[in-house]
Amino acid sequence: MPRVTPLPSSALAPEIAEVYDRFVSYGPFRDQAAVLAHVPPALDHLCRMLMELKARRGVTWRYIELAIVVVSQLNACTYCVASHSPVLAVEGLPADAIAALPSTDHPAFDEVDRLVVEYATLVTQNAGRIRDNVFDRLRRHFSEAEIVELTLRIALAGFYNRFNDALQIDDGSAADRLAAFLAPLEPQDTQPIRPPHISSTDDNGDLR
Repeated sequence: MPRVTPLPSSALAPEIAEVYDRFVSYGPFRDQAAVLAHVPPALDHLCRMLMELKARRGVTWRYIELAIVVVSQLNACTYCVASHSPVLAVEGLPADAIAALPSTDHPAFDEVDRLVVEYATLVTQNAGRIRDNVFDRLRRHFSEAEIVELTLRIALAGFYNRFNDALQIDDGSAADRLAAFLAPLEPQDTQPIRPPHISSTDDNGDLR
């Protein structure tokens, strides 16, 4: 249960309650909205922004969801991994590939997938020391606007991981939802979600 009292949309001004109600139809995020409701401007602007970004699809959605799951795995946020893994599966990645993230050894990952995972890992673990060649490779596949939006979503995923875990935003279903997603896999295909090993980096921010 959250560390603060969850609030219903009825506790909010009508215009913000409308954002709350639309956001909870965006995904399994009612418990998150119920906590953000304590700070109405945050709920209004953050939730509205997420819905607008999803509607405009400025970056291929597979890459957005891939980045979110990678960051959430690195930060060991079960709530976010459970919420976004099924969406990533809809975008075409098999469950065993998703369960193995941030590893990209699975053949389902293509060159751009691997680049997104690499970039999400660097932004999460060593943002101030990313080499220029990483951006050179990003520019081969993404416009500058797409790079900015991808970076925003990576950083925002890190915020939500910490916000959710600190305030224990989980109605108790996250672990069950993640287990249900992984259930079709054979035991040898996956391992229980656990805090991942932090990858080593060299002095310039590239993964070793």
